[in-house]
Amino acid sequence: MIKNSQAEIQLEQWEELLAQRKEKELIALLEEAPTVEVAEFLAKQAPEVLVKLLSSSTKKESQGAIFADFNEELQAKLYHLISKETFAKIFSYMPSDRRADFYQKLSDKEQTKLLPYLTKKIKEDVITLSAYPPKTAGGIMSTDFATVMSDMVVKQAINKLREDSPSKKMIYYLYVVDANMQMVGFVTLKDLIMAKPEEKVASALHDNFVYADVYEDQESVAQKIEKYDLVAIPVLNEDKQLVGIVSHDDAMDVIRVEQTEDMEKFMGIVPAEEELDYLKTSSFQHFKKRVTWIVGLFVASFLSGLIIHKHKVLLEQLTVLALYVPMINDSGGNAGSQAATVVIRALSLEQITLRNWLRIILKEAKVAFLLALCLFFLAFLKVAILSSNTEIENHSLYTLAFTIALALSLQVIISTLIGSSLPLLIKCFKGDPAVAASPAITTIVDITGMLIYFTMAIVMLF
Repeated sequence: MIKNSQAEIQLEQWEELLAQRKEKELIALLEEAPTVEVAEFLAKQAPEVLVKLLSSSTKKESQGAIFADFNEELQAKLYHLISKETFAKIFSYMPSDRRADFYQKLSDKEQTKLLPYLTKKIKEDVITLSAYPPKTAGGIMSTDFATVMSDMVVKQAINKLREDSPSKKMIYYLYVVDANMQMVGFVTLKDLIMAKPEEKVASALHDNFVYADVYEDQESVAQKIEKYDLVAIPVLNEDKQLVGIVSHDDAMDVIRVEQTEDMEKFMGIVPAEEELDYLKTSSFQHFKKRVTWIVGLFVASFLSGLIIHKHKVLLEQLTVLALYVPMINDSGGNAGSQAATVVIRALSLEQITLRNWLRIILKEAKVAFLLALCLFFLAFLKVAILSSNTEIENHSLYTLAFTIALALSLQVIISTLIGSSLPLLIKCFKGDPAVAASPAITTIVDITGMLIYFTMAIVMLF
């Protein structure tokens, strides 16, 4: 028998205390547990129970962090259940970036009702952060950081750190600014600890630093954090003044969302404006996300049908050709999708740019030739074996096998070139390469495959 994990035992203990109405003991345990685990536990409870347990916690910082970990639907429900005065306290202790995100989702009327209960500092902070576009550095940045003046001594800097009291995650960097709040560099907590109390902060200054522009795209910001392995990146405005930071955690969230969005686009699914829970999303919403591409590509596939219909007489004369249509289409679709995936990934990781287009096409052409060569022999053997007992009038079995294998090889080469070129073409027109969706490529190469197949059959067999 597999023993329950520590998390499961802890959850059972919490559930038992709740059932026995031992709320004081339960709250004491919840206050010692990680906020993410507490949020998961509370989210499963009835809203009234949740509100009571959350409000009873003596750790105000934990209340804000726990609320921030709830999904948007639950947050909205709790906002209307809790009095505005009580909610304002929870709201004030939320991480600044999550706080701004929540505030932006409130209606103008709801925002107006909440603002009077907020302190001047929180009010200014949330209004400032909410002013930036959502998918920019300003839209995801936090004000949870500490600053010191460039002319301070170490002793003063440490006192200033206590005053700013950033969270544990953001305490490692202290951003050094001048009298105009323009960033001149940073120092680490280790630098301050190792320096003498009366030593100038400037003596330990790191003035060569990476930063993000306040209106820079969030994906670009996340890539910088990943590239330079940063705990956080400072965000500067047009005057080079420090206005916020984007943490490593926020960057990972951005990367996850962007990857999900790219995957959805690549599979022909229209991305939603916000991340949706699969089970909580209605079937009609899923339908709306998928129907556009599916219907559009279905209409486009009429071309393949027209090509086959046009060569109806050819298929009637040599019915064996119809047996290998799926093989041609499948191979082309797979080759095109593979090439597109490789190129889109390289573009997203900034391993290639549009300037490399010729090298990319030549490289994919070489790969395509090797794949075509391999598949040529396999297709030749497949036709020769499977159709050995088929009656073929006026044509040699090996001629037929050669024709089909050659058509397959050409299809693989053309499909690979289409798959690698389409993302580059879309990128050239300032579009998102991910919209070179797998279903779109499959439909396009189906059309080219039929043209190649029947053209080769006419040339070689008739």
